[in-house]
Amino acid sequence: MQTIGTKTPSAGSGQGERDPGSGPRAPYPDLVPLLAGAAVAAGAAGAVLALLDLSTPARAPLTLFFLLAAPGFAIAHWLRGLEARGRAVAAAAGAIAVNLLVAPALLALHVWSVRGGVAAVAGLSAAIFLSDLARRRRHRAPRRRT
Repeated sequence: MQTIGTKTPSAGSGQGERDPGSGPRAPYPDLVPLLAGAAVAAGAAGAVLALLDLSTPARAPLTLFFLLAAPGFAIAHWLRGLEARGRAVAAAAGAIAVNLLVAPALLALHVWSVRGGVAAVAGLSAAIFLSDLARRRRHRAPRRRT
């Protein structure tokens, strides 16, 4: 019977330098903040274009991006304990649910407008995000002063 052994890398080989519990690394970690900034800029541009009623070909796709991204990012902030893929799926479903709740509510109240819909989604997204910040601040361990 043959046993299979594991070969440990030598100290100077450059292999095995990573922390074993750190998990896989992102291929381009510097791109994450750049992409997040671009997403915020695109969403803000969509909201501004819709709220100011500016006519441009970019208005529809940027406004749609805002309507999906704003509640999605707010809900994803609530779900920080989940894995990345599960959090993305839950945040996307929550963003669609927020939009599907805002539209009939505005129609039922006879106050539907594009500006009103964008403002309502922005307000709900801000409320979701700020409620998570308040929840985290409230549950933080009390500081002791000496």
